[in-house]
Amino acid sequence: MAKSEGQKLKYFTLAEDLKRMILDGGIQAGEKLPSENELSDRYHISRHTVRKALSILTNEGFVYAEHGKGTFCSERVRHTKTSRNIAVVTTYLSDYIFPKVVQGIDSVMAEEGYSIILKNTRNSRKAEAKCLEELLQKDIEGLIIEPSKSEIFCRHISLYQRLEQFGIPYVFIQGCFEQMKDKPQVRMDDCRGGYLVASHLISQGHQRILGVFKADDTQGRERHRGYVQALQEAGIMYNPDLIIWFHTEDRAIKPFAALQDLVRQGEEFDAVVCYNDQIAVEVVKALEECNILVPEQVSVTGYDNSFIAENSRIKLTTIAHPQDKLGEMAARLLLELIHNPHAEVQENRVLIEPELIVRESSRRRT
Repeated sequence: MAKSEGQKLKYFTLAEDLKRMILDGGIQAGEKLPSENELSDRYHISRHTVRKALSILTNEGFVYAEHGKGTFCSERVRHTKTSRNIAVVTTYLSDYIFPKVVQGIDSVMAEEGYSIILKNTRNSRKAEAKCLEELLQKDIEGLIIEPSKSEIFCRHISLYQRLEQFGIPYVFIQGCFEQMKDKPQVRMDDCRGGYLVASHLISQGHQRILGVFKADDTQGRERHRGYVQALQEAGIMYNPDLIIWFHTEDRAIKPFAALQDLVRQGEEFDAVVCYNDQIAVEVVKALEECNILVPEQVSVTGYDNSFIAENSRIKLTTIAHPQDKLGEMAARLLLELIHNPHAEVQENRVLIEPELIVRESSRRRT
């Protein structure tokens, strides 16, 4: 390793260690940090390297220096709970169902005099952790968050625990990490939704139903589980060869490439249950490129009843997602937690009942 790279690693390591101690409460707001000499001795690095680390933390707002006195933990990490600010963190912001979810949250919060700080993670765990670190520096009174890749083990639970230590309530929407399933949440009953679309196709005479599901979030897992339940109830054997799993990183390629590979291999199927409407629209295109007609030869279903479900060339059979309502319910739950911090909230885990919307993309087999 080059000397410059080694020095960079050393000051970065120190900066991260100090940041973790601040976020975990080891260093409190207003508390003086160890001196440059003490940090230099403790980490076996030069004072110049220590200054670089402290400069990073100063720029990020974690610490500030007082001439002749030392370096102190910033008061920004102290939460007064008088800001009337609520943070909303979603995986995406500007497209699909997200604007309406945020609109539902804002409609409730605005009536109560709260302002919203909006952030998005693009479904990145690293970005989610960074968002939480930034929010822990701000004076927020509550948080509504859609977890990123909620089906994968969460490695930054300490940041949520820090919110709890600050007395900042939070509500999960859309999904929840397995380790935090007892925390307040508002989401769709996605298992029931997956069951409804698969049962609908079975009732139309479909027997070989392909499933396209997202592997790294709770929604994908639960929609797949409902799909399996519908097959079992109908006495149809589950066939893993008729399942396409994809992840956030390969969502733009994997579902459609895998589907067309199955067609080329001669795999027979008469319907496709899709993770959401976006995937369903692309599945229709992929099938048509293979000269397979929808719904004449293969029925396709989506999920979420988004704008594209009703406005695509072939209107999608889908599951209604009460986007505004979900946002409103999450906002009301958060307000209850804010106003009654020590009370036991009876309904702090809310499942919204899904509804099947039948349109042109599914048809009875003849």
